[in-house]
Amino acid sequence: MSTLSVASYDKDTDAIVSLESIDLKLRSEAGEVHILKNVSLELPHGKTVSVTGPSGSGKTTLLMILGGLEKPSAGRVFIDGHNLTAMDEDALAAFRRDNIGIIFQGFHLIPTMTALENVAVPLELAGEKKAFDKAQQALESVGLGHRLQHYPGQLSGGEQQRVAIARAFVTAPKIILADEPTGNLDAETGKKVMEIMFGMTRQRGTTLLLVTHDLALAKQCDMTVNISDGKIVR
Repeated sequence: MSTLSVASYDKDTDAIVSLESIDLKLRSEAGEVHILKNVSLELPHGKTVSVTGPSGSGKTTLLMILGGLEKPSAGRVFIDGHNLTAMDEDALAAFRRDNIGIIFQGFHLIPTMTALENVAVPLELAGEKKAFDKAQQALESVGLGHRLQHYPGQLSGGEQQRVAIARAFVTAPKIILADEPTGNLDAETGKKVMEIMFGMTRQRGTTLLLVTHDLALAKQCDMTVNISDGKIVR
């Protein structure tokens, strides 16, 4: 039995996200840094949730832990009933591929691949036979059906982020983690990108966790989690 199977469904909850007393301590040249401090949180299915707070408060780190990209020093992380903290790296990678979409501020597209190839990557890793057909449909859904064969360097910032959105949604994940997705975009382009993201999230019933400094954008979400000094304060 795989680690993923062993770690599955050992928490009886309706929450898509459940954090139990999460602590994260990292060592640095200046000594130990306590980044997250006894964070507990439950979020329901299908909601849009903004994560706000000052720079350095732990917002991005919280998303990294939820995505299985960072292991907490203490506590447990559940996504859709699966205990991420009980998984090894291979099981985490497989779970993330099938259940979590991640959108970064810096796009993180592969520069030597076309838009179509970038979006097809997670499908190919999952063994999807119609990866390129589904990737094309995903790009068409974000208004980039005419940009399939363009490389990231040939696309504007807004177009690159739309490719990243298509890639995040193409595997039909249960949850999307977005870290300052409009941070590298001008206001008007950022607004259009978020309209696409909110539209796809609500149409598909996906849960969205959005880290943002933009309070106007945060207010468009169903819920807001405010973090300060590694603690949830609201």
